Parts: sequence; structure tokens; C-alpha cells
Amino acid sequence: MSISLDEAVELTRTGDVWVFRGRSVPDRAIQFTTNSPVNHVGMALVLEDMPPLMWHAELGRSLPDRWTGTHQRGVQLHDLRDAVCVWANRYGQRAWLRQLEPPADTAMEEAALRTVARLDGTPFPSTAQLAWRWARGRVPDLRRRRSTAEAGGVPVRDRALETAYCAEVVAVTYEAMGLLPAGRRPNWYDPGRFWSGDDLDLTGRAQLGAEIEVRIPPR
Repeated sequence: MSISLDEAVELTRTGDVWVFRGRSVPDRAIQFTTNSPVNHVGMALVLEDMPPLMWHAELGRSLPDRWTGTHQRGVQLHDLRDAVCVWANRYGQRAWLRQLEPPADTAMEEAALRTVARLDGTPFPSTAQLAWRWARGRVPDLRRRRSTAEAGGVPVRDRALETAYCAEVVAVTYEAMGLLPAGRRPNWYDPGRFWSGDDLDLTGRAQLGAEIEVRIPPR
């Protein structure tokens, strides 16, 4: 199934996930390292008085950050349509939309905005840091889980994030929204965790729908 970008933007709601697959050497390296068909993920924020937004992390600074109004690298909040077009036309990526069911409620949107306020502008890690962090993310850390439990379930770890990549940003935001259980380190997540071939283990009745390929108009 595929839909146009206009249709996808119209359908998108807060909490929906956008995943991307490219063919460049860095894209292939991420896919190979994480054993995933995709190399980038972002989350939609759709608020009443604004156009749909994309919450993600990237190395580029081609678009203005809608939270600060500046061009920056790292964790960013972009106009969703503009961000998808950049990833498709400039970076050569294919795009898919996965919709969150049931839709996010007001409390979840407020939690997502608090996460934006906390993480926006966090630097993107280097390629070497990415590989090391993904490797470490597969190793259980019982002390970290115990610290989280002793803190009453508060995800202490994200307050100490000095750098963040795309999957960490979405995972930390999902956890703040109550969609992911507390206890996992952010670096346990990679873009492939948000592809349907993996079990993301959302809480309660929450689930992500199947991938809908999005047709991007040429530049």
C-alpha cells in the first residue's frame, strides 16, 4: 500500500512514526550494524495551532528548528512535510508511515512537549559513538534498571543524555508518553526497533500499524 505525501501529512497524528531507508554508505552501515531494513526514525507531533511536525535527530541543519527558530544539528523539531522532502530528495531516502493506535491523548501530547523542551538541541553522536552505544545497548544493565525502579519509575537516564540519535529520541519520548515501559536504556533502541519486523512491546493496548509507503513528489 502506498499513499501520496499530502495524504500522509493529512493522516498523521501525534505519536505516529516515520521510518526511512536510504542507499548511501552511511545508511547501509547503520542498516548493517543494527540488522535493520531502515536507518532513520522520527515521531510526528500534530498540535492544533501548528502544521504537523517531525521530532527526530540528525546531523544536518538544513531546516529551521521549530522550537528554537534556529538552524542546528542534533535533536530537532521540524515541519513534517519539509523534513520528509529533505530526507527523500536530498538524502535519497524512501519513507513509510506507521500510525499509533489508539491515537495519543492530551496527556500524551503534553508529555511529548515536555520531552521536546528537555531534549531539543541535544547533539548528535559521532559514527564511532553510534556503533559503541548500539553494542552497549544489547548488554543488560541491572544496576541502571534498579536505579530506575528505586526512583519510582522515573527514567533518570534521559536527564543525562549528552548526545542522542534518532531512535533514542523517539524511545525516550514514547516512554514519557507512557507508550514504552520504563527500565530500558535509550541505546537499546535503534531505527529497526520501530519497523514492523521487530517487537517493540508497547504498553497496554497501544500498537503501531503496518508500514504505509509514502510517495514523495520530486524536488
